Amino acid sequence: MLTAAETLRQVDRMLRERAFHEHPLWKGLIEGTFNRAQVQDFIKQHGIIPLHNHNYHGPLYIVCPDHKWRARIAEVVYEEGTGRLYANGVPHNELYLQLAEELGLSRDEMWNTEYCAEAVAIRCYYSQVCSRNFLEGVSAHMLAGEAQGPGWFTTIANKLKEKFGITDKGAAFFVIHDKADEDHSSIGKELLDQFAKTEADLKMVLRTVKTTLEMSKLFDDGLYRRIRALA
Repeated sequence: MLTAAETLRQVDRMLRERAFHEHPLWKGLIEGTFNRAQVQDFIKQHGIIPLHNHNYHGPLYIVCPDHKWRARIAEVVYEEGTGRLYANGVPHNELYLQLAEELGLSRDEMWNTEYCAEAVAIRCYYSQVCSRNFLEGVSAHMLAGEAQGPGWFTTIANKLKEKFGITDKGAAFFVIHDKADEDHSSIGKELLDQFAKTEADLKMVLRTVKTTLEMSKLFDDGLYRRIRALA
């Protein structure tokens, strides 16, 4: 019979097999092989996540059936919206806009980005899965999504500073998400113990993580195709 512990082991295995930092999109950011125009396009398209995160974490708060855990999700929403837990009072979308500005992008450009099909798809997916079922939403957004980033974002920040002269202020988005996303993903793992009551629940978690990783790859593949065209 599938257990919570075995489910988490399988989740960890899927994350290792789909290691995002080995995708050429993220590898290029980590190694600093992209030019400014390529990084600008990445920042614009990837903005579908940080600039619209209220559409993902917000529904998780609403559909959470337990008041104690709802308070914990509220902390995540609060941090994204205010930055008062990790970012010295700067909301996470503002951190992202500061990074964009230091790379030569205006706020109007960022808020009015014409998103590619893969970006629209990932937005629709997260909006839907986070609104439908709490366990399913946590599995997608936290167990699969936010569990991938910690440990690599600071490396990306340092490379942007080295190659493009980004300041600490501009790099703060990635540095802060190394800590914040680690905290978010651990919340997801704790919630699994409480809300996955049956083997069917655990199987749903595994299916959701698998689908989310596939959607993430679709998103990364689309962005990488765009970036290669700007080389």
